[in-house]
Amino acid sequence: MLIGLQIRDVVLIESLDLSIGPGLTALTGETGAGKSIILDALGLATGARGDAGLVRRGASQAVATAVFAPTPEHPVWAILDEKGLAYARDEDLVLRRTLSADGRSRGFVNDQATGVGVLKELGEALLEVHGQHETVGLLDMRTHRPLLDAYGGLATEADAVAAAWRGWREARARVEGLEADAARSAAEIEDLTFRLSELDRLDPREGEETRLAEERAILGAAEKALGDIAAARDAFDGLGARTAQAIRALERARERATTAGAAADGAAVTRLAAAAEALDRVLVEAGEAEAAVDAAAAAFDFEPDRLEKAEERLFDLRGLARKLGVTVEALPGLRVEFAARLRAIESADETLKAARAGLAAARDAYAAAAEALSAARRTAGEALATAVMGELAPLRLDKARFRVAVSPLAEDRAGPAGQDRVAFEIATNPGAPFGDLGAIASGGELARFALALKAALAARGGGPQPLMIFDEVDQGVGGAVADAVGLRLKRLASPEGRKVGAQVLVVTHSPQVAARAEAHWRISKAGDADRTRTAVETLSLAEREEEIARMLAGAQVTDAARAAARALMEA
Repeated sequence: MLIGLQIRDVVLIESLDLSIGPGLTALTGETGAGKSIILDALGLATGARGDAGLVRRGASQAVATAVFAPTPEHPVWAILDEKGLAYARDEDLVLRRTLSADGRSRGFVNDQATGVGVLKELGEALLEVHGQHETVGLLDMRTHRPLLDAYGGLATEADAVAAAWRGWREARARVEGLEADAARSAAEIEDLTFRLSELDRLDPREGEETRLAEERAILGAAEKALGDIAAARDAFDGLGARTAQAIRALERARERATTAGAAADGAAVTRLAAAAEALDRVLVEAGEAEAAVDAAAAAFDFEPDRLEKAEERLFDLRGLARKLGVTVEALPGLRVEFAARLRAIESADETLKAARAGLAAARDAYAAAAEALSAARRTAGEALATAVMGELAPLRLDKARFRVAVSPLAEDRAGPAGQDRVAFEIATNPGAPFGDLGAIASGGELARFALALKAALAARGGGPQPLMIFDEVDQGVGGAVADAVGLRLKRLASPEGRKVGAQVLVVTHSPQVAARAEAHWRISKAGDADRTRTAVETLSLAEREEEIARMLAGAQVTDAARAAARALMEA
């Protein structure tokens, strides 16, 4: 909902702040008073084309600011997300546009600088314009399909089609991937087979690198210890023989000393005997030491080539890991992956066959869901056409005919929204062919037709409605037709069953239309030859009666005109 419009230095408006409520707001005033300037300013804020002629004479720039309060489910939030603009759903959405006297333009969303194209996209989601010179919204055929779906209450069917489309697209991507794999499979099988044979030959195990590194360190230390033991063992070689030889020599020496009587007191003999005994003890101790060294060597559980085997295994694993561009620890997992990949390639024919069957099933599911949606759209289109035709006669468009054309699209143009081209078409005269809405020549007729279509659509409710602007929708009509226009605008602004009323702004010269409004603005022009400005007054109930009486009577407002105005307002 539009809740505020601020205008600075736009054409004849120097400064204007407008507050806007829900429902129908009528804009009246003499021709040339500046009613279109307000719409131009609103268009400027919402991305419409702007030129330097909109800048008030003597001002450096024009500024238009539109303040909206969209509902939480309004699609405008998705656009802000897509554009990366910050917002809070519980705060107002502020669109601002500056236009300098040299024609340069800048756009802002919640004070964040952005392109004018973003303002335009947001504006298309927030408002529709139906007038003498343009109709924005309904003339865009892209809006017809979602409008028809909302009218027919086809959200469930549309969701089913979107889900089937996603399933079809995923199945198609799977088949395409498998077909691409099949094209590469011959070369890949040879490479995978070779790599897998290397991995099978080595048979790498989880944690093996760590275990081998630890074993290598232990075995290296053990090998050095055994080397030292061997050196010690070598020292014992010949020791026993030399010691026994020494003992025998001492024995001979003792015997000769005894026979020769070398010493009367026998000291030499005693010492020689002691030496022989000591050597005998040495011989015994040396034997024990040698046995202990042998026992120590035997205590090592060490195979001579075990270290070499561990190192060779470790080097082989690390070499293969480097070759494959992974760590040693990743080799077991890579082996499983290669084996699975090889099995998948070898069974690719069956997999591809199953995938193609799945693709066909997904396509059939999409076609069935899309056809069901198409049938529902055709039914809804007939109902909408009947409803619109019922609105045309009171609006003096009784010769026109309306239809909803639902035609199939080529398969390559089908999508998540289905396989239908939906177009609202009209024939303005009996016997004339149906054509696009833009084929209606008269701007007033087009605006009235848009009113009839919007009134029929609003009767079924739907999602958030944009602000609707009707510019002189009552051109060239009066009396009962003008009253029918006013009644439909009133219904459109306050449809039954809607919790929050829609908003409609109507620029009108018809008292019957103005009398239906909840709010009434009078636009007037004042000033002198040097300075002319446009002013906007929000009228009270009494002022509304006077303004409607003026619209009925012209320059001279009579009591009869006031009474007629009062009767229109009461009706």
